[in-house]
Order: sequence, then C-alpha cells, then structure tokens
Amino acid sequence: MDTIQAIFSVVIIGIGATASMDVWLFLLRRMGIPTSSFALVGRWAGHLRRGTLRHAAIAKAEPIAGEMFLGWAIHYAVGMVFAVLPVMLAGPSWLLTPTLGPALAAGIVTVLAPFCVMQPAMGAGFFASKTPTPLKGCLRSLANHTVFGLGLYGSALLLAHSA
Repeated sequence: MDTIQAIFSVVIIGIGATASMDVWLFLLRRMGIPTSSFALVGRWAGHLRRGTLRHAAIAKAEPIAGEMFLGWAIHYAVGMVFAVLPVMLAGPSWLLTPTLGPALAAGIVTVLAPFCVMQPAMGAGFFASKTPTPLKGCLRSLANHTVFGLGLYGSALLLAHSA
C-alpha cells in the first residue's frame, strides 16, 4: 500500500469510526440519556478565532454563526486525525489486517482530548471536575471513545475486506 492509499484509508476509517460514535450518541439520546451538542464545539472554535481559549461555561457564551456546522466539521476532522493512531501503534500493515487491540487502545487514548483539553476549555474542568457528576461524565466520555475505537476496528475491517 502506498502513502496516498494509506492516507485515503485512514481518512475513510476515521469517518466510519466517527459515524459509529454518532450512531451510539443518537441511540443514547433516543433512550433519554443526554449527550453533548457539537454546536458547543463550534461555539468554542468560533470564540477561539476571536482569541478566547477558556470559558467559564461554553453554553452561556455568545452563540457563533454556523456553530453547529463548524462543530460537526471539527468532530469529523478530529476523528480522521485520530484514525492514524492504530497505524502508529501497530504499523501500516494494520490497514491491511486490522486487529481489535490497537483500535480499541487508540479509541480509549483519545478520551484524553476531552478530559484534558475540551472540558477545561469549555468550563467543565479537567476530567469534568467542575460538573455536578464528574465520574458519570468521565464514564460517558470513556464509553463514547471506546465506541469510537470499536468503530476504528469495524471500519478498518470493512475497508480491508472491500479491497
């Protein structure tokens, strides 16, 4: 597999894994379990462009035009970038013969992004420490990112078997 094919594969796997997480989040909402809105990610990014990195509560910050679209675009872009992690862990051959371990490890490691970057920047504190139920929030994030890891594996399997 050449470099262009590998990059294309990582992008497709990232889209598939992110979509897997989105299906999971949709199912949670259907069961009455609240999930975060990617519009808030767009709002944060919009304010970042204006020079504001941290917020006391992003939900109370001034809305940004197009924040929903921006948030979803960032969500998928990050998913595509994170999809390179199993390749980094297992090597490029993982794209041809994916295994669960590197994908699941990558998915679980990605939970550090919300714990240590997004939650503090959006006013929830490190590891959701400023929320009413930090452990519950952390466990939900861990579950979401585990599903992302499973999506990495499933998407890689589908892509490898379609070639």
